[in-house]
This record gives sequence, structure tokens and C-alpha cells, in this order.
Amino acid sequence: MSMMADMMKSMPMGTTGMQMPMMQDCIEACSAASMAATMCADADGGEGMGRCASMCMNTADVATAMMRMMMRPTGYDMGVMTSMMTACMTMGEACAAECSMHAEMSEHCRICASACTAMVAACKAAMASMQTA
Repeated sequence: MSMMADMMKSMPMGTTGMQMPMMQDCIEACSAASMAATMCADADGGEGMGRCASMCMNTADVATAMMRMMMRPTGYDMGVMTSMMTACMTMGEACAAECSMHAEMSEHCRICASACTAMVAACKAAMASMQTA
């Protein structure tokens, strides 16, 4: 079992309104997207792709904020979490679209687009579990 799963089991989760497996998947997807987007932005900068680099940096910031919010379940607020997840999905979709335009010539953009798409899917699943939990 992962450290995160162990930690989440120790947290008072009764008031979060989210299912723990969905939270864990979303946290992990946000972390992966943040790392991929940070590295993609760095590579983009070296290749003169300013718009893509900026989009990736913004995505990394939003994904990190989303991940950190989910790691603090005792501060859960349904309205805030829903708004943040929506923003995270919107940013992830925009970054995936931008990176997809460069994916054939830049492997880092292909990887980033894939990580962003996975993050969007995990956020959608977590959001759906919030509504049913």
C-alpha cells in the first residue's frame, strides 16, 4: 500500500463528500500532470515555444493547487472543490490541446498532453464521486 493510501486512511474523511479511491487517483494524476507540465515547459522554453511553455506552467500550478487541496480533506468545501476541479479540468484540456499540436515533433509535448488528459479524466471521476458520496 502506498504512503498516500495509508495517510488517507488515517485522516478524518467523514465530511469530505468524496470517495477515497477517487481522491487518490485524482491526487496522483494531478501530481503526474504537474511534473510533466513543468518539464515540458522547460523543454518548450529551450525550443522557443513560448505559448506552450506558458500553458504548461499554468497547468502545473493549477494541478499542484488541486492536489494540495485534496490532501487537506478536513478543509473540504463542496462549492470550492467543485470550482477548483472545474478549473483544473479546463486548464488540463487547454494544455493537452496545445501540447497535442506539437506532439509529432516533441516527445515531451506528447507525454504532457497524455498526462493532462489523464488528469482531466481522474478529476471527472472524482467530481462524479463527490456528487454521489
